[in-house]
Amino acid sequence: MDPMILSELTGNVASVGYGLAAIGPGIGIGIIVGKTAEATARQPELRGQLQSTMFIGIAFTEILTLLAIVTGLLFG
Repeated sequence: MDPMILSELTGNVASVGYGLAAIGPGIGIGIIVGKTAEATARQPELRGQLQSTMFIGIAFTEILTLLAIVTGLLFG
């Protein structure tokens, strides 16, 4: 097989993998923010605690995303 075609295929597969690595955390962050909004609507006095917990959850989700992308770059 021509090396040029093989490199193009590898690049396309990698870009699809990066896209999939971004979709999951995007959905996760949407769920986290939505549930925090629901909880704030139910108990507005806990807004500060809920927001800090939400930001911690978002940070963990983003770290997992970066870990997936860096792992793909290292082993790809």
